[in-house]
Amino acid sequence: MSTVALPALLALPTAINARTSLNYLSTKSTNLSSYLRHITTFTLFSAYCLSPRRFRHPYLLYTSIFSFVSGPGVDYAVSLTAGGDEKRQVMELEAQGDEVNGEQVRLAVERKQKVEWVKTGLAGVAFAMQVVGLWGDGA
Repeated sequence: MSTVALPALLALPTAINARTSLNYLSTKSTNLSSYLRHITTFTLFSAYCLSPRRFRHPYLLYTSIFSFVSGPGVDYAVSLTAGGDEKRQVMELEAQGDEVNGEQVRLAVERKQKVEWVKTGLAGVAFAMQVVGLWGDGA
């Protein structure tokens, strides 16, 4: 999403179209990634809890934590570093109606792109931990 969809929003002819597309894309991607993240966390944590004591490997627990934190944890960290400025900008962007400032849309797209890069990085670390853990199991 951060390499294809978000940069394409900046090429739209008007800021209104870019804002509308950004809101739609953000909502849909947040919902879908939330569902997938919860399914992954539940299955990995359940595998850890339900496995016998001698087969209970910590990589299942670590990857479930990483997959859970890759969503809301990153959003929380970004909101802490940006302060209340991010929420204020989003509210101003939504309240503008038909008169949309293109620079604010561009900043919102770039911020969303950075957040998606961090989420992708954390998910990649979790995936790498899972692969190494499975490989260590002899599977």
